[in-house]
Amino acid sequence: MTYDAIVLAGGAARRLGGADKPALHVGGRALLDRVLDACTDAGTTVVVGGRRPTSRPVCWTREDPPGAGPVAALDAGLRQTTAELVLVLSADLPFLDRATVRALLDSAGGDGALLRDPTGRDQPLVAAYRAEPLRREIALLATEHGGLSGLPLRALTAELDLAKVTDTAPLASFDCDTWDDLAAARARIREHGSVLDQWINAVKTELGIDLAVDTKTLLDLARDAAHGVARPAAPLTTFLVGYAAAQAEATGTDPATAVAEASRKAADLALRWAAEAEAEAEQNGSG
Repeated sequence: MTYDAIVLAGGAARRLGGADKPALHVGGRALLDRVLDACTDAGTTVVVGGRRPTSRPVCWTREDPPGAGPVAALDAGLRQTTAELVLVLSADLPFLDRATVRALLDSAGGDGALLRDPTGRDQPLVAAYRAEPLRREIALLATEHGGLSGLPLRALTAELDLAKVTDTAPLASFDCDTWDDLAAARARIREHGSVLDQWINAVKTELGIDLAVDTKTLLDLARDAAHGVARPAAPLTTFLVGYAAAQAEATGTDPATAVAEASRKAADLALRWAAEAEAEAEQNGSG
């Protein structure tokens, strides 16, 4: 599905003491970069706010005047897009994922779709809008109020026919408005049961790898290598599996298949190594 993305990153962050909120880190990555990672397949990505380093190329623009509010910022971003469908996001969503973005895009009938969070609140800055009705309503608001400065988003969304998306990750709309929010996000990302997935996703992004990683298979391999050979063998073995998989991919093998096959071979070797050591120990014991 073809779409453009607009990320609003120019707020004053008053409850954060004026800190550069989009540049604050959660899980070792800037909040803005985490949001940009959720919409990598956008045709054009426009960030409305002051320029700053980003993990991938984007178009930059500012609302006029700077600080005029979300409707003015959305208007500025919309002027840089051409797609009929526009994804609109705030820049402080540490847990936004691609599945949520896809659900919004797939549900954008009528004038679009927005996320309804687990408390029942609608989130107009986690939404996909049809560009034509969005431009129409912005123009009407500008005419009615003599401009867009200071207008709340509800003045815009109240006139749009928007589907409500609820079946998504429960934290997809969690935003970081305060230092307590930021601390909570940093704690959640390290929670047992999710920290490995969060870490693997962060590493893949940092290294520019787009690959479905079978974490269980790799952990089982590391366990077998550590127990059957020696503890330091675990990280070295998984590194070599990755290297072998990259070589196989270069010859045209599917990356996920290459990892699975390399893991299987290495795991079988570790088990044979362990069995040989056990047999040797038994023989020495009986002798």
